[in-house]
Amino acid sequence: MDFTFQNTSIIVLTLLTGLSAGLSFTWANTITTGIGNLDNYGYLSAFQQMNRTILNLPFFIVFFGPFVLGLVNLYSFKNAPSSLIGVLISATIIYFLGVVLVTIFGNVPLNEVLDKTDLISASNEDLKALRNIFEAKWNRLHLIRTVSSIGSFFLLILILLVKK
Repeated sequence: MDFTFQNTSIIVLTLLTGLSAGLSFTWANTITTGIGNLDNYGYLSAFQQMNRTILNLPFFIVFFGPFVLGLVNLYSFKNAPSSLIGVLISATIIYFLGVVLVTIFGNVPLNEVLDKTDLISASNEDLKALRNIFEAKWNRLHLIRTVSSIGSFFLLILILLVKK
């Protein structure tokens, strides 16, 4: 494989999508499972701090990079066989709908509610109510992100395997 712009961009797209899928998978299988065992204050406090910490440049590159590079690759591969373009379009749409939009319109609003809550002064009943509103919905939305990012990553790996 030559290191052309097209080859390099599909490799970087696949790498960033793999990192996003790995982050989602790890978060779903270790972080939320582990903090799920904490009491209400511990759970909400830990989640609040992780949500604040994750907002950094490397995260934004891994999170938004696959969508942006998906679009770049769609343009770059515009003359490729239609089957390859179809798989690339599918990978890009799956990532955009299942990761980007679910995060922006699902997980982020929940994170913002949690971020604005003064957990220290909240009563035990308030903490329990907030957790009941937050945890199941957040985890369900995150499952969509996890499946979508892994699916997109899988499709990109297929492209790399069949691309000549």
